[in-house]
Amino acid sequence: MTVNVRPATAEDAAALAAVAAVTFPLACPPHTTDDAKAQFIANVLSEERFAEYLADPARDLLLVETAEGAVAGYAMLVHGEPSDADAVSAIRVRPTSELSKCYVLPGHHGAGVAALLMRASLDAAAARKAGGIWLGVNEENARAQRFYAKHGFERVGSKRFLVGDRLERDWVMERVL
Repeated sequence: MTVNVRPATAEDAAALAAVAAVTFPLACPPHTTDDAKAQFIANVLSEERFAEYLADPARDLLLVETAEGAVAGYAMLVHGEPSDADAVSAIRVRPTSELSKCYVLPGHHGAGVAALLMRASLDAAAARKAGGIWLGVNEENARAQRFYAKHGFERVGSKRFLVGDRLERDWVMERVL
């Protein structure tokens, strides 16, 4: 399958929101309610929020497209010191970038699309002069943890992540660039 990773533009906000609405629930632990998922998508992953993210100079959004122009996944990086106190104390490398989102649609799993997106994300962090890159991944999401470990990330701590009215625990994973 031929895919291309490119920087997302303001015109991509709707496509990013559509992919996020499909992929975010897949990363949630089984106990996450449908209402909590829907609330998170509405508040954090809406087209309007993606328009804000795309306008933020501290963020890079990357989009994966197929040869036919269909969106297969996306990543969002946030450059600079984390706002989460647990992440601040866990990460060891500065300056840093956060891999805030990294999702590929299910029909593209196992085809190397996620690895291509990860490579582009690492390159984007390096281009911003980050010495390291970190992320939070739910403690129950073993598949994602294996993927990140395969790409050089190691667990350095934990943090909380609110979905609905429930605080989840995420592993903080970091990689030196």
